[in-house]
Amino acid sequence: MNMQKLFLTFFGTGLSPRIPAQIASLLAIAVGILILRIFGMETLFMLTFVTIIISIFEVNKYVAAYPKNNYEEITVDDASGMWLSMMISLSSVTTLHIPYAEWIGTILAFASFTLFQQWKPSTIGWTARELGGGLGIVLSSVLSGIAGGLLSVVVLMGLDRL
Repeated sequence: MNMQKLFLTFFGTGLSPRIPAQIASLLAIAVGILILRIFGMETLFMLTFVTIIISIFEVNKYVAAYPKNNYEEITVDDASGMWLSMMISLSSVTTLHIPYAEWIGTILAFASFTLFQQWKPSTIGWTARELGGGLGIVLSSVLSGIAGGLLSVVVLMGLDRL
């Protein structure tokens, strides 16, 4: 496996025969938690930003080299979207008075990101369908991550009010 394939499949998770996007998201959670514990939110943000930019260009190269309709093996975009969802969700848990808020926030971030990534409502779906290539694939995951993170925050704030 070459470096491009290793990057695009997020360390091989995209080669999983079943639910590769969710497996990549789960690995992204583990990597994200490790980065947050050791280096902090700023480092995870910069890693996410750089990964998104590189992903757009690398996915474009891959799509040009292997034209087809479905690119399920490309999961680096899912990892980036999951990190965005996680960062948005976890940035709100410090103000909440819920036991295990970090764990609940992480689980909600995963569930809501997966919901938006599979459902692809409104702009998310339009981005994936109409833009195509690296920009369409990656931007739909970025928008899913933002929407998932915001939904997680709303649910967490609702739980805090109970």
